[in-house]
Amino acid sequence: MEDMADNGEQLGTRPTGGTDASGRRSPSRRFALRGLAASAGGAALAAGVGTGTARAARAGRRRDGVRTYVLVHGTHSAGAFWTEIGRELALRGHRVVAVDQPLHGTERFVPEAYQTQDLAALATEPSPVAALNLDDFEARVTGAVRRAARLGGPVVLVGHSMGGLSVSRVGNAVPELLDHICYMAAFCPSRTMPSLDVCAASPEGQDAISPVEQVVGDPEKLGALRLNWRSANPRDLAVFKEMICANYTDGAFLRVLEGMQTDESLTAYAGRAVGRRHTWGRVPRTYLRFGNDRTVATALQDRMIAEADALTPHNRFTVHDFPDAGHLGPADPAPVTDILHGLPLC
Repeated sequence: MEDMADNGEQLGTRPTGGTDASGRRSPSRRFALRGLAASAGGAALAAGVGTGTARAARAGRRRDGVRTYVLVHGTHSAGAFWTEIGRELALRGHRVVAVDQPLHGTERFVPEAYQTQDLAALATEPSPVAALNLDDFEARVTGAVRRAARLGGPVVLVGHSMGGLSVSRVGNAVPELLDHICYMAAFCPSRTMPSLDVCAASPEGQDAISPVEQVVGDPEKLGALRLNWRSANPRDLAVFKEMICANYTDGAFLRVLEGMQTDESLTAYAGRAVGRRHTWGRVPRTYLRFGNDRTVATALQDRMIAEADALTPHNRFTVHDFPDAGHLGPADPAPVTDILHGLPLC
């Protein structure tokens, strides 16, 4: 079976827009909407060199039970998404790093018109998020993984939703620093579906909710997909809740909205993030499958798992199924925390 990345394709290039599996340019706005309903060491391993070094590095790490969990948030979100799970992991004796991607979280961009709810101005206010691509996201997460590895002890990388793109790319870049990778209802692109855009546009992705009527402005002109999470329109709120956390109470849903940010990069949606057999494919991996997910459709989760397993049949996903969970996971995060705490290490 072919590698999930085309021969000779380099992940360090800047994406230029959405394409389908045959290379034809595709409408990034449509794909992004569906998506909402969405290093030297790595190169050496890809060439079959440095394997002994990676094994020696792992063997030399402390095995005192303390792990470092590097947690990566999804689209329109931030590191604070992981607060409850991170707190519980810390109470169990682990180190936790909840990454904020560039211009997200503590450094997030907030349009002035979003604060004032001037919807006409919000439709055209320029967005610095438009300049971001997956190289920026990968660099942020790789930096956190490198620092975590220097502390000693195993490193577990976890991504939710769009955070799966960073997990795959970091798995290619520094596999020797990772002891386990976990996708939580996350995008895991493959050779046939190399980006979030293409994953979401697949037949399996069609059960996702597409918030077409909730988009503010023209995404192609803004370079970002902008949503007004502070909308007072009951229809907008109903779509948002069904899309991300239909299994939550209304109060919990409103708290989720408070942590969402308006803009996400269209370029990042279109960026290639394909795990490779001899780098990413060497790291043990787990998938947390959410059976009532209306952002990353469950059928799409199943296809991504199957294509990854076909690439590395010797190293298949361990799948944990949460049949009633929406995109943000169970309302009670304890079962997810239990699984993360018990992930086996390589």
